[in-house]
Amino acid sequence: METKQLKRLPVGIQTFSNIVEDDMLYIDKTEYIWNMIHLSKYIFLSRPRRFGKSLLLSTLQAYYEGRKDLFKGLFIETVEKEWTEHPVLRFDMSMGKHMEKDQLERYLGNRLAVYEERYGITQPATDNNDRFTALIQAAYEQTGKKVVILIDEYDAPLLDVVHEKETLPVLRNVMRNFYSPLKASDPYLEFVFLTGITKFSQLSIFSELNNLMNISMDEEYAAVCGISKEEMLTQAHDYIERLAQKNKWTYEETVSLLAQQYDGYHFTWPSPDIFNPFSLLNALARNRIENYWFASGTPTYLIEMLRKFNIVPSRIGCGSVQAKSFDAPTENMKNITPLLYQSGYITIKGYNPVSKNYKLDIPNNEIQAGLMESLLPNYVHEYADEGSSMVGDMYEALYNDDLDGMFRLLQAYLLTVPYCDNANSEGHYQQMLYVIFSLFGRYVDVEVHTPTGRVDIVMKTAKALYLFELKLNKSAETAMKQIDLKDYASKFSLCGLPIVKVGINFDPDRRTIGDWKINQTE
Repeated sequence: METKQLKRLPVGIQTFSNIVEDDMLYIDKTEYIWNMIHLSKYIFLSRPRRFGKSLLLSTLQAYYEGRKDLFKGLFIETVEKEWTEHPVLRFDMSMGKHMEKDQLERYLGNRLAVYEERYGITQPATDNNDRFTALIQAAYEQTGKKVVILIDEYDAPLLDVVHEKETLPVLRNVMRNFYSPLKASDPYLEFVFLTGITKFSQLSIFSELNNLMNISMDEEYAAVCGISKEEMLTQAHDYIERLAQKNKWTYEETVSLLAQQYDGYHFTWPSPDIFNPFSLLNALARNRIENYWFASGTPTYLIEMLRKFNIVPSRIGCGSVQAKSFDAPTENMKNITPLLYQSGYITIKGYNPVSKNYKLDIPNNEIQAGLMESLLPNYVHEYADEGSSMVGDMYEALYNDDLDGMFRLLQAYLLTVPYCDNANSEGHYQQMLYVIFSLFGRYVDVEVHTPTGRVDIVMKTAKALYLFELKLNKSAETAMKQIDLKDYASKFSLCGLPIVKVGINFDPDRRTIGDWKINQTE
């Protein structure tokens, strides 16, 4: 059978002109751009990393530079008649991370210097905010056209220090001063667009930009970044077919697997299903479903904040908040929910119009597995690499219905792990098992309520439903008796799967599993 020649997928390509000129697949977002530029002069959009924000800015830049040739066949070509060219000042703050105050000042100054040379400014002012003001005026005066300002990842220099009480205020002040000309230069500006992950408080950076319209949760812009399910099925249909053929799946199976792995994002409610574009394009280009987004880097600030707020793995997601929580000032957070949401680790899964609460949870399998892998070192310390291999071996044993083998692997592995301060608490082992079972890619929950009590851990696979009761310094028999005495299994009798009851006892002196008992019911 002849293979259809498909356009190259723009994996990691964030420049609109490169995608068009190299004839790569482009998911047309220009209708959103047309609507945005007629909505407000000042706009802010929050989306997770690698979600298409940079490509959106690049497309805006090409539009405002009047590059009509790049938009052939796209929506905006059908409505734009003038194609007026404006001076565009675009700043990418993503490289301004991990810097001290002086380094950050120099970094911002170097970004300004590129445009100062273009507009003939030979003797710039000393302070960056004065330089920025003079640059905007020079661009306006020399071209006779109002200036467009595009700022990508405006918050990048601050994210990695958000948990540092002394460093954050210093760097925040640097960035606040840099952005201050944007409001004062209003007469010279045509359009200002900022993207980022978080929203820093109205009392800091955004006090200088309080005229920004935040469209991050507007229903009309729910799919401005990312790839909606409709866009995937219509514009990437042939790539899905190729992935299915390569892996000997049906088309329907392939769509379902892609959805389980990369779908599930909602940035408002109601909202179309949004796929992570970085992972989806990687999967379609490589014809393999893997954890591409998480493999591209786990932000250190996220792990630090999880530790700061003492978040146990099983409590990530599984909550509800009101709309104001999404805009909670990042630097004054009372809980980690806003940061987890804005960073893409939890997302909106529903909305109750009566209570006006948004239901939140982890978006998909990729994020679930990636988060748990990042948190595994909290339980196994520097032995995390060996732990990852052990998890794979445990899953293979579970897949082959060898629960005894699975627990023997874990028992032997835990004997190699150094002493942990929390190893004498049942909760420590419960969360450790939650992390490991989550890495299996299966449904897992803790403290599941029944009419007679709470099951410590419930795990569902394609073959069975497992009920785990954990004990510390007692016996597996004691754990099994509790499962039977409280008749936990009856709550799940209609699940359509065999129920496997598992009692586990942990030995706090040896810091590993002491013994276990397994009983399967049909």
